[in-house]
Amino acid sequence: MLHPSLPNLTILDHPLIQHKLTLLRDQTTSTRDFKLLVGEIAMLMAYEATKDLPTEPIQVDTPLERMTGRMVSDKKLTLVPILRAGLGMVDGVAQLLPTARVGHIGVSRDESSLEATRYYAKLPSDRSDRDYFVLDPMLATGGSGTAAVTTLKTAGARRIKFLCIVAAPEGVRRMLEGHPDVPVFAAALDRELNQQGFIVPGLGDAGDRLFGTR
Repeated sequence: MLHPSLPNLTILDHPLIQHKLTLLRDQTTSTRDFKLLVGEIAMLMAYEATKDLPTEPIQVDTPLERMTGRMVSDKKLTLVPILRAGLGMVDGVAQLLPTARVGHIGVSRDESSLEATRYYAKLPSDRSDRDYFVLDPMLATGGSGTAAVTTLKTAGARRIKFLCIVAAPEGVRRMLEGHPDVPVFAAALDRELNQQGFIVPGLGDAGDRLFGTR
């Protein structure tokens, strides 16, 4: 559902997404289970976020007769995880979009200023013809998200969606100000950011929990 005060935000409140998100938030969830849950939530989110993909009629022969079915049009889709936590969402989305290419954008955040700086980008060559799904479990300050989208637009991308699992109001508003044409899909909009720039109640540092680091 669209958020009433944030027109760029769609909350994906499917019961299975919410169930798995609650497990994801639990501090006792193991690294192994955290990885599995991130992938499962990403797959369910991709199902919702691709509802507007165009289809075209296709003739197929069933065991009984010929019929007209529908298939997704020949769309060029690209998944772009923001390093490093976004990597945890790639396999889940790719289960639904197995022919999608995968680009990568690396963004680092200064722990004092909380500002983001891009340090890496590798994208397909035919950039303007593609639909992009930017992946990052957390949309906190919005610095990394807006930097990644800016990188894509500078490279020629025109059609971009941003998928995150948990968002903070501050990050969604920053995306709205910087890129009002980019829809944001989230499993939850949490209360706020704390002084360290972490989403609360949140789920901790997604990268650390995915890769077992501290």
